[in-house]
Amino acid sequence: MEAELQGNIMEGLSSVCALCFAKRSNEFDRFPQSKRPASGPTTSTIHVPVFESLLTTPPTMAPSTTLINKIKVQLKLSVSRLRMVQAKDAALAKVQRRAMALLLEQGKDESARIRVENIIRSDMNTELLEILELYCELLTARAGLLEQKECDPGLEEAVKSIIYAAPKVEGVKELGIVRGLLAEKYGKEFTLEAVENRDGKVAERVASRLRVEPPSKELVEAYLSTIAEAYGIDWPRGSKARRKAEEEAGGDDDEDDEDDEPSGGRKVKSLEGPLSTEEMSRATPPRDLGPRSPVSVVPPSPSTDNVRPKIILPGPPDLKPSKKMVDATKAKEVNGDKKEAGPGGKIPDVDELTKRFAQLKR
Repeated sequence: MEAELQGNIMEGLSSVCALCFAKRSNEFDRFPQSKRPASGPTTSTIHVPVFESLLTTPPTMAPSTTLINKIKVQLKLSVSRLRMVQAKDAALAKVQRRAMALLLEQGKDESARIRVENIIRSDMNTELLEILELYCELLTARAGLLEQKECDPGLEEAVKSIIYAAPKVEGVKELGIVRGLLAEKYGKEFTLEAVENRDGKVAERVASRLRVEPPSKELVEAYLSTIAEAYGIDWPRGSKARRKAEEEAGGDDDEDDEDDEPSGGRKVKSLEGPLSTEEMSRATPPRDLGPRSPVSVVPPSPSTDNVRPKIILPGPPDLKPSKKMVDATKAKEVNGDKKEAGPGGKIPDVDELTKRFAQLKR
């Protein structure tokens, strides 16, 4: 069938070329004999090597630079689409959390425990999209390394993670196009290794968020307690009163510590005198006074790995003198005593020297 179709195409092209040459030969005959070129076109022999070469030559692959440019364009489009999907999922998660808080308030704990798994899965999907967005930005920044024939070790994790995760992510078709271009760039064997994760180069945080498994009981309880606390719901029942009682008990202990030595309602004399103006000028102002520093520590956003993130600031360093410093201090003290005593004992005063001179004169 193909050979027959090709033969028909060749016949049609030959007839078209014959007509064109015939028309040109008629125009050639109109010229005077003196102005004609040495040899004119003839219609006896017509060859179409150009058309034959177009039909018989196999299609060639696109140049490497063109492929890299396509990958860069699709990576930028993927970043934009990933951000849009993340914003959409965040808005949907707020609605789901409100519905979950309503269930907890109505006492439907079993239904809340089942439905909260959808919120956990949505949060894991959002975290996966954030990771893939970072990988796309990494490939865009290091696009020069994509021109190499083999995959650069600095890009291998990002490339294989995108190839592995792209078919399992919904709503980001640009990521599938990037996957196809990367597979065309690095070949079939490289793509199979990434899809099956044979060498373990796919990031664990990507693979863990793509596993289909139910969340742990501790994670479910942590999510429910966090949602209840955010919307001011007493869950589990009596937890608010228990927390309030613990806070009051802690406050009473502090008050007892302060009232160990009561004053009996009488004014206690100040042990320290009022500070003078010079001392006040030398005093260190409090830290809260004046403009605050623009640098501030923002707590990390909650994730499925850490539902309640907290910032633990390091306390003041425990400065203890080393053994060398203690020995040097002791040596200085001993040397200072010797200097005060002098080589022959204590250094005499002026009165003692006057008395001694008086005795010598006698």
